[in-house]
Amino acid sequence: MRERLNIYLPPELHDQLSELSVRKRISKSALIETAITAFLSPDSSDQFEAALVRRLDRLTRQSQRLERNLTISFEMLALFIRFYLKVAPQIPTEASGAVQAIGAERFKSFLDSLSQRLQSSHSFLREIYDDVEGCDSTDRAPLS
Repeated sequence: MRERLNIYLPPELHDQLSELSVRKRISKSALIETAITAFLSPDSSDQFEAALVRRLDRLTRQSQRLERNLTISFEMLALFIRFYLKVAPQIPTEASGAVQAIGAERFKSFLDSLSQRLQSSHSFLREIYDDVEGCDSTDRAPLS
């Protein structure tokens, strides 16, 4: 035997309940009964905690991937700069004005290329992984 219970709901909540009832093809009473049962269940807090832990684990893995990608990018940049500074020839003082103009032009070109790369979906880091020999794209973790 079921007990009758009359409740008052705000109009917005009643509308949500009605929409869900129609969408799920379940009576409002069944929806409310399920919600109250879940709320009063001793396992509901455990289920919520488990879902929260799964979400936090996923966020932790994403954060670790980002940290790894940043480390690779910084190390790559530092290695490139170190290499460039070792092999770049000294510039004679009489040619420094022309070299500075060329450098400014190249830097502007670099910034334009960087801007285009950032606006597109191409990832230089992904290209590096694709270029590395012996790496199968199905065996590695996603880069983003």
